[in-house]
Amino acid sequence: MVNNKGMLSAYRVLDLTNENGYLCGKMLGDMGADVIKIENPRGDSGRKLGPFYQQIPDQEKSLYWFAYNLNKRGITLDIETADGQQILNRLIKKADFIIESFDSGYLESLGLSYEKIHEINPRIVMTSITPFGQTGPYKDFKGSDLVVMAMSGLMYITGNPDSAPLRISFPQAFLLASAHAAASSMVAHYYRETSGEGQHVDVSAQECALWEIANGIPLWQVSHILYKRAGSFLSGRWSDTKQRLLWQCKDGFVSFYILGGPSGIKTNQAIVKWMIEKGEVPEYLKNYDWKTLDMLKQTQEMQDRLEKPIGEFFLRFTKSELYAESFKRGIMLYPVCNAKDIQENAQLKARDYWVNVRHPELCADITYPGAFAKLSETPLAFNKRAPLIGEHNSDIYEKELGMSKVELALLHQSGVI
Repeated sequence: MVNNKGMLSAYRVLDLTNENGYLCGKMLGDMGADVIKIENPRGDSGRKLGPFYQQIPDQEKSLYWFAYNLNKRGITLDIETADGQQILNRLIKKADFIIESFDSGYLESLGLSYEKIHEINPRIVMTSITPFGQTGPYKDFKGSDLVVMAMSGLMYITGNPDSAPLRISFPQAFLLASAHAAASSMVAHYYRETSGEGQHVDVSAQECALWEIANGIPLWQVSHILYKRAGSFLSGRWSDTKQRLLWQCKDGFVSFYILGGPSGIKTNQAIVKWMIEKGEVPEYLKNYDWKTLDMLKQTQEMQDRLEKPIGEFFLRFTKSELYAESFKRGIMLYPVCNAKDIQENAQLKARDYWVNVRHPELCADITYPGAFAKLSETPLAFNKRAPLIGEHNSDIYEKELGMSKVELALLHQSGVI
């Protein structure tokens, strides 16, 4: 039986994050939790991040804000004030999760440490997202996406060997951290449901980014091979030979590399057979014995000789043509997609991945990425666009906390809400 309310529909999340943690709350909201986004009365910093709807800079039209605050309600509250802290404490009593991405020690300086929050609500799961975690020698260090990516080692292996290290174009470090935070919060939630006790989940963005190159550590430990920047090539994995990884085609690039050993025989033979059918294969490649290919002994001259005709063959086709044919033939190849390719992807369309969300204030529907997982009994839902500034103040303060309109007016006048 399908439960349209979602697996977390019985739980409430207080979301105190800035752009470093928005995604965590969104993922919990996608699973049905009642996520209350708490922001400064002047508006959250993320509202100033572009791009903006119809390219109109406006705190209520940030597409960045829209994307990562979907499925949340929103209230304003200045938690640096005594009144604000008192109200927050009342909200904490009724909450199941609280997520934050302030600098390490900030909440403690306000008298809102985990220990204090645990006293108020022993069952609450508190999740903190910071660049380097709550403990250790780096805990007080600042860390932008650039810093975290560099400190994780990801930038060291990204870019051309004769150029400076590169960061992935769109900031990813805190998106990774937020996803880890959501998963870790669920682990703590499971423990809470079996023990009755909440926990403090400490998420280091640096450690989360490090997992993206997790095979780099055992590669060194087992083979004493250190990953290096190699641009469009794989380098230093088996020998000093460079193997092309990104190949140009008619309308962009595809990822493919010639692999030795049993796992490479099938795909290498399949691509040569395809080239033979099209009449575009040199004699030496047509008769090549792939069983003898040993990447540990491969020379650069022979590698280049194998790659040259394959590279010329790829130039005849588009990304989609190469991908479709490779899928049929069992060739390990995939397209390097841009945003347009992803939106038009047949697999995503077949799974109804894209969803339209109504924005009444804009008199428009906006298309969003959909569920991160397909769940049979408790499907993820997308029924609330990101909140306007203070949009749900009345719902939370009046209807739930029982505050009068006079009280709210005074709090608003004093800048607390």
